[in-house]
Amino acid sequence: MKLTMKAAPHLRNGDTVRKVMLDVLIALTPVAVWAVVAFGLKALALIVICTVGAEALDFVIMRFLRNRKSFRPDLSGAVTGLLLALNLSVAVELWQALVGVVVAVAIAKAVFGGLGKNFFNPALIGRVFLLISFPVQMTTWFRPFDMQTSATPLALLKEGAPRVFSLQEMLLGTIPGSLGEVSALLLVLGFGWLLIRGRVSPIIPVTYIGTVAIFAAIFNGFNPSFGSPIYHILGGGLMLGALFMATDMVTSPMSLKGHIIFGIGCGAITMIIRLFGGYPEGVSFAILVMNAFVPLIDMFAKPKIFGKVKSHA
Repeated sequence: MKLTMKAAPHLRNGDTVRKVMLDVLIALTPVAVWAVVAFGLKALALIVICTVGAEALDFVIMRFLRNRKSFRPDLSGAVTGLLLALNLSVAVELWQALVGVVVAVAIAKAVFGGLGKNFFNPALIGRVFLLISFPVQMTTWFRPFDMQTSATPLALLKEGAPRVFSLQEMLLGTIPGSLGEVSALLLVLGFGWLLIRGRVSPIIPVTYIGTVAIFAAIFNGFNPSFGSPIYHILGGGLMLGALFMATDMVTSPMSLKGHIIFGIGCGAITMIIRLFGGYPEGVSFAILVMNAFVPLIDMFAKPKIFGKVKSHA
């Protein structure tokens, strides 16, 4: 009998990076369509420019700068671009969005070696860069449909102003905010598609959102002005971050225990910034901080090798 030697992994399926990324794009389509309906053609332009621009830039870098002649577009750039667009205000100019695309793809992703080697979520790096560089456009918000400038629910909470948005409005998507954070319901539906397809685990979102809810419940018990748990869950970018950014397979831990630690850390940092920081929102910063701890979390939460005897000092 002839034996053939092959490198691991020995168990394979038909999944490819392209198929996984296509499922993510499908999951984000409902909220992207709603953003165009709610904010108009400017939202469509931002989504198209970021998505197409990121995929094209990724292709140019891989094919010509890294000289990988066999590289075929895998849609990972498109996912980064779409996530970046959904994290933007409709007030952002198109050229500013392209700057964010360059930072996300060329710096946060390509500099580290490309897909699978980046330490930080590229879309969030692009968003934070734009927030620092163009704070006026990134923090100017509009009400859906009537396009009147307005503060977000979390900004009103931070300022101690009366809360003019109902929980129903925050759930359905008729509140000021970034393109992708205004409809929690559509984000949940999209995440459901990823669960059905087996692309993600619910552990990080559950622990992340659960930690935010616990923090909000504790502080709201002492002082109602801190906001209720459901208000914190629906009122900002938590759903977009927890469901689609924190679950990034490259920049999140590998083990179940690591997922729990990562989710709790993201939730705690988010609430510390929201309650005591200068910004009304802390999701982007929380995820990026926890991205930096992923190697340490993986070391700490590394599962025991089956059959290995624990050594004694």
